[in-house]
Amino acid sequence: MNLIGEHIDYCGYPVCPMALQQDILVAFRATEIQSFLTIFNADIDNYVEYSTDCHNFKFSLATTGWASYLLCGVRVVADLLATEGRSPVAMQLAVSGNIPPGSGLSSSSALVCAGLLATAIANQLELSKSRLASLSAGAEHHIGTVGGGMDQAIIFLATKGCAKLIEFNPLRTRDVTLPPGAVFVVAHSLSTKNKAASNDFNTRVVECRLAAQVLAKSQGVAWEKCLRLADLQKASGLQLDQAVRLVHQVLHPALYSKSEVCEILGVTPEELNRLSLTPNTEHVEQFKLHQRALHVFQEAERVAQFEAGCRGDCSLQTLGQLMSDSHTSLRDLYQCSHPQLDTLVNVALSAGALGARLTGAGWGGCIVALTTSDKVDEFISAVQRQFYAAQPAAQGRRTDSLIFATQPGQGVQVFSPDIL
Repeated sequence: MNLIGEHIDYCGYPVCPMALQQDILVAFRATEIQSFLTIFNADIDNYVEYSTDCHNFKFSLATTGWASYLLCGVRVVADLLATEGRSPVAMQLAVSGNIPPGSGLSSSSALVCAGLLATAIANQLELSKSRLASLSAGAEHHIGTVGGGMDQAIIFLATKGCAKLIEFNPLRTRDVTLPPGAVFVVAHSLSTKNKAASNDFNTRVVECRLAAQVLAKSQGVAWEKCLRLADLQKASGLQLDQAVRLVHQVLHPALYSKSEVCEILGVTPEELNRLSLTPNTEHVEQFKLHQRALHVFQEAERVAQFEAGCRGDCSLQTLGQLMSDSHTSLRDLYQCSHPQLDTLVNVALSAGALGARLTGAGWGGCIVALTTSDKVDEFISAVQRQFYAAQPAAQGRRTDSLIFATQPGQGVQVFSPDIL
């Protein structure tokens, strides 16, 4: 779960997530049976079994559904083995978990990482956690999701009791110790979103890329090399506040047409598709560049302030305000919120939260709210009364599956049959 720093990891900026105590569990073994790969899910009523005899298996969300996420991890290891002239061993995998799907709590990334780690162990590959995190960061590209690596990094590198500041290129982490008395509460909006099932997520990625390239062009920087807003900032020698001013000076708030972007960059639509867009965004004809870039630069500032506040004597009220400002930006500038998320954030604040924001990709899923250890039970009860009691979708569901307090948990763990 990300505490602050949403939609900026793929732009090259640090983020501040923590691991939850919820998990995905995969039991696996190498086999010598005919099927190369068989994947079961303990929830057999909702998730069908996947099996293939082919080492060069094909997969997509449309054809292989939920198993596609595990297969992303398997494919990465298979490709790595191929560079050594090896083929992966046949495997059986059984999957279970208690992370609500589509909730913005990285259930898909957890599946990817679990599949990658299980396949690596079954094939006797010895890889560091940092290497595993780096490999898994690009794994979801196999189903068209262009993420930035935050989810995978915290899944592999989290340590119990603290959040992490995660930086990229190269991957670096450092502990973020939360102030005494701080408690984070996760609450589900009862609206879900599969980010890989639409182009909303990838459209935001390419809007940020185009913003970086248009800004780079204005600064006389080699725009073709600026795939991320952090690349533009570094190449231009700007501080974050200066980058914010540059956005206001160069990018107009009105929509950019694809033809306008091509004219600015001096390329044809076909060249723009090749240099800047993804296959599932080549058809997009209009982009918001000013709003997306403004969110990214200001959110990167909020992450720096949040991390510095945890190191210093910053009040919980200040940290909470940074979280609430993040949500406002995600709602208004990045436009990845949802009416249910906005309502739940408002309920959380009225129930006494010091700050609240959506967490995850958005368009549904969960919020994270900051409260204190002495008020957490009162806060949860208030949210139950003010939000869930009026929601038909919440009826019959366990309350602790919808709203719960959490502390920073441990990252991936491997349990050997020899020690069980």
